Amino acid sequence: MHPLIYAAIIFLVIYIGLCFVAYFIQAFFFFHPEKLPQSFQFISKYEIPMEEIFIDLGDGTKINALHYTIPNSKGVVFYFKGNTKSIKGWGKFSKDFIGKNYDFFMIDYPGFGKSKGKRTENRIYNVGQHCYKWLCEKYPEDKIIIYGRSMGSGFAARIASWNRPKSLILDSGFYSFYHLAQRFVPVLPMKWIIRYKIPTFEFLKSMKCPVYFIHGDKDWLIPYRYSVKMNRENPNNSTLFTIEGAKHNDLPSYSKYHKVLYRILNNNNPNNQ
Repeated sequence: MHPLIYAAIIFLVIYIGLCFVAYFIQAFFFFHPEKLPQSFQFISKYEIPMEEIFIDLGDGTKINALHYTIPNSKGVVFYFKGNTKSIKGWGKFSKDFIGKNYDFFMIDYPGFGKSKGKRTENRIYNVGQHCYKWLCEKYPEDKIIIYGRSMGSGFAARIASWNRPKSLILDSGFYSFYHLAQRFVPVLPMKWIIRYKIPTFEFLKSMKCPVYFIHGDKDWLIPYRYSVKMNRENPNNSTLFTIEGAKHNDLPSYSKYHKVLYRILNNNNPNNQ
């Protein structure tokens, strides 16, 4: 056998092997859950009433959630967190919304924290929808704001597209998970092997509520251009707020982020930048 043909066969075998490995272990790269014992006790750090909730989907899946409430709130923010840790570590963000007169509700995805059940893309959508309906039993739908942070932005967009919340806020959102994965692994055919496509841009096409993008222009992990592109593709019902100098994980450290968030939550001319 000619050495070049032999080398080509070896390369092809290795390449196909890498594709198989990427297909079967990708969830380990995409999700970094923190698991909590069922006996773990959540504590509200801000002396705000907080209730731990388990929402049973009826098929063996139980979703753990935290519900912060304040007197005379203007509504509730349904917060879809990113792909790391558990709601124990994300509870600190509740103060950003409670301080702006909103209740705060956050879930752990299946396999995170105390939440049980199989984790797939469609499963997370179904979990989000079930929890949204749970919220609708306690709040008028026009008092519910959906907020998606990082990876949670795609899940948030899916749930908002199925319902009629007051508005959708995407914090450091991605165009689609396929586009994001292809950016980091350009040598593999991610279009064919990725199991979590999460096409945020597609969900926005059927959106019935206002959409607000908040993104740092120095975000390296999820590039700012994704929010720019989604905003341009939805000119009739979306607004982009740029946090100059902000990266992926430091938006709350910028005063402009809080000013923008306050204007959106309180309808204080959010489209007027």
